[in-house]
Amino acid sequence: MDILKFVRTQWDRTGAVVAILGGLLVLLLGWLGTSDTKYVAQQIPYVMSGGLLAIMLLTIGAVLWLSADLRDEWRELSEQGEVLLAEQEARDRMIEERVAQEVARQLGAARSGVSARSDVAVHR
Repeated sequence: MDILKFVRTQWDRTGAVVAILGGLLVLLLGWLGTSDTKYVAQQIPYVMSGGLLAIMLLTIGAVLWLSADLRDEWRELSEQGEVLLAEQEARDRMIEERVAQEVARQLGAARSGVSARSDVAVHR
């Protein structure tokens, strides 16, 4: 599969991977910045910038990934609904045809004076 086609069709998953990798990178850079300092006052800017940005990017990545999964589920449910609707319409047409045949048979029997006996079971 072409990588650009994959990125276009799976834009939310691609964005999720990019955001998660970016969040991990920012987290690593923040940790490297705080590991070189001895004083807490010097570590706070790394925690504020790196830690919060990492949390934000990781959250965005998680939300994008879940959004992609939900979109896939909705697409699958939509396809199943279309199949069920087509099956129901086919069943309705079959029932209508059977009812029409039975009515025509009974009308023909009534006109000829023969008693009409139903051999067709019609279910609704």
